[in-house]
Parts: sequence; C-alpha cells; structure tokens
Amino acid sequence: MSDEIDRLRKEIDALDDTLAELVGRRAGLARRIGELKGGTAVYRPEREAAILRRVAARSHGPLSGERVAAVFREVISVCRGAEAALRVAYLGPAGTFSEQAVLRHFGHAVEGLPCASIDEVFRAVETGSADFAVVPAENSAEGAIGRTLDLLLTTPQRICGEVVLRIHQNLMARDAEGAVSRVYSHAQSLAQCHRWLAQNLPNAERVPVSSNAEAARLAASEPGTCAIGPAIAAERYGLALRATNIEDDATNRTRFLVLGDLDVAASGRDGTSIVLSAPNRPGAVHALLTPLANHGVSMSRLESRPTRVGQWEYYFYVDLNGHRDAPAVAAALKELSELAPFLKILGSYPLAPA
Repeated sequence: MSDEIDRLRKEIDALDDTLAELVGRRAGLARRIGELKGGTAVYRPEREAAILRRVAARSHGPLSGERVAAVFREVISVCRGAEAALRVAYLGPAGTFSEQAVLRHFGHAVEGLPCASIDEVFRAVETGSADFAVVPAENSAEGAIGRTLDLLLTTPQRICGEVVLRIHQNLMARDAEGAVSRVYSHAQSLAQCHRWLAQNLPNAERVPVSSNAEAARLAASEPGTCAIGPAIAAERYGLALRATNIEDDATNRTRFLVLGDLDVAASGRDGTSIVLSAPNRPGAVHALLTPLANHGVSMSRLESRPTRVGQWEYYFYVDLNGHRDAPAVAAALKELSELAPFLKILGSYPLAPA
C-alpha cells in the first residue's frame, strides 16, 4: 500500500509542477493582453463569466462544476492582479457577508475597501477611490434594500455584475468548547437563527450589535461568549466554528450588485436592469409592460419606490432577461423610452450562476 501511495503522490507532484507552469504562462498572456490594450479594462465581466461557465460545464467529476469554477475564479483573480490590483469598495467592516460577496465575485487578489455605509460605497466608486463597488440589493427573506435602489437612480456608475450569496450563519467563539452565557450578532442574524438558538442555547443572552464583524470582535475578547455570522468573520478574528449553517431558513440568499464605470458586452447569459416612471393615470403601468410582452422579453423582477416628488407617484425598478443589445430587448427598450416619462438603463451584466 505504501508503494502505491508514494507513486500517487509523485504523480500529484508532477501535476502540481505542470499546473504551476501553466498558471504562469496564463498570467504572462493576460499581462501581454493588458499591454496591447494600453492598460485599460483589466476586468471584463463578460469574459470572466464565459470562462467560468465553460470550465464548470467541462467538469465531469469528482469535483463539481461549482468547485472547479471556484478554483478558476482565483486563477483569473491572480492573473488579473498581475496586470493591475483592483480596488473594490463594499459595506464594511471586514468580516461581513458583503466582503464575502466581493471575494466570491472577484477572487482574493483584490484590495477591499470597507465603507461605513452604502452611501460611502457609492461615493468611493464615483470619486475614483475605488475601481468597483459591491452593494447589497435584495434579500430573499427581507426584500429590497431601499437605499441601494435610491442611489442607483442618480449614480453615473453602471451595474456590471451580480453576486447571489447563500447566507450561511455560523456560531463561533474563542474556544471550541465551554459554556455560553451570551451571543452577539447583528439583529437580523439573531432573528434568522431564532429557532436554533431557542433549541440549543435557550439560556444564553442575545445581544444585537452593529455588525457580525463587531460581534466576532467582541467574542474574540470575552470568554464565555459566542458570535453569529459568516465563516469569514471567524477567519478574520481567529475564532473556532462551534456550529455551522444554523440559520432557520435554508433558502435565504442575498443579491449584491457590482458597480463600475464600465459598459459590459454580452456574455451569453445576461440580465438588464432599468428604472422608469409611469404617468399618473389608470392603466399606465400595464401600458409600460406591454412592449416587454410584445417582444417576448421576460421580466424577472419588478420593484416600486416612491418618487418623493409627488403623492402616490413611483419609480419602477425592473430586471429583464437578456442583454440590452439583444434585438428583442433593444426593441422593447426603444418603445419604453417613448412611453415612459423617465427611463434609465442601469446596466447589462452577466447573470450570477443559478
């Protein structure tokens, strides 16, 4: 048996050497492309999305397509970083689901810029302090993030990507064992784990704090306490995971948007987000949706927000299936622009993996 193990390890070593050489060659080619482009647009969402879909589809085991794509995402990130290190703003502090969304989309070879509010995230990318921004847009349990929708209305930045993050809540502490007298977390996370806490830690005090990262920081400094939050918070603050996936709702997801000064070409599986207003008269909203039906364009989301300039007047945020340059979508948008008093195309972008 030991001889067979030695043989397999030597084969793995040879493959590792080949992989290292190929990654180096790939990085060299990426750098050469950057030089030919004059150092512009090192991040091409449509190109990266197409690569990840292709390699995921080519996986036939033992690794799943999702895991293979995760490996290649980091390879792409490192090669992109060899051209230029991207600065990505997100809703901080570090160790939150927002940071996890940044790493999920861009890989680890980026410079994350945590911001204190969604407004500051937008401001960072609008002023050039960050190259891109990642902002929460909606949660499957809590609904749309109103402040993000409001700021999308006025920002010159465009949506150039999306991240759909499965929300896994974890119990973490300084020590892997021991009694727990107090549990820190963001109020929303505490609510999402209500049943688990009632069953497993019924006598522990539940203390809401400003963020899951703050909860992890407190748990790291106080014996007998735990925090609830993403696994990345445990990594950031050196905590042990006592229990994983303790959320009550196994389907809870948050959708994040990637913003930047970038027009994204079609990738083959895209969405387009728009915001528009409707005249204040009967049947106006139905009339605005008619061009979508006439051109066979599917609508995946419709959200309304008050305009704040008139009573009972609203902006409508709509997500469409398809790129804005696709003939059917382009035709529908042209008709909408003629019907709606206000229409803004927020961006076309590759859809997140299903």
